[in-house]
Amino acid sequence: MNDELVSQIAAKAIIVDSKGRILMLREAAGYADGTNTGKYHVPGGRLEKGETYWEALAREVMEETGLTVEPQYPLHIDEWRPVIRGIPHHIIAVFTLCKLKGKGEARVSSEHDEAVWIKPEDRGRYPILPAEDKALQAYIDRCL
Repeated sequence: MNDELVSQIAAKAIIVDSKGRILMLREAAGYADGTNTGKYHVPGGRLEKGETYWEALAREVMEETGLTVEPQYPLHIDEWRPVIRGIPHHIIAVFTLCKLKGKGEARVSSEHDEAVWIKPEDRGRYPILPAEDKALQAYIDRCL
């Protein structure tokens, strides 16, 4: 195992539709950088070199769902330390509340095998990642 630690920032979107539901994606088996197969999370991912947070947020949402969003404001910050392809990572994520532009017909990328719109209070019915669970609780506390 490589002793190098990679630190990265992730832009995560808490996308709310007109019915008050939040979009969740399930990580697919076989995703090369995956560490959470079968778990649900909100769209988003790591910033690329030279990219702003807002550019990364829009890019990740489009790549993962085909949707366009209007960012509102950050709701939650979290961090985790996965080992990706044998390399330890430290990821700090900013979860941003986003309004959905247009219709909420999400498609999934090769990284995911399901997209579901859930009511925040129903999140216990899904195997959601811990950071996402805290972000959804922050949404409930601040917005509902």
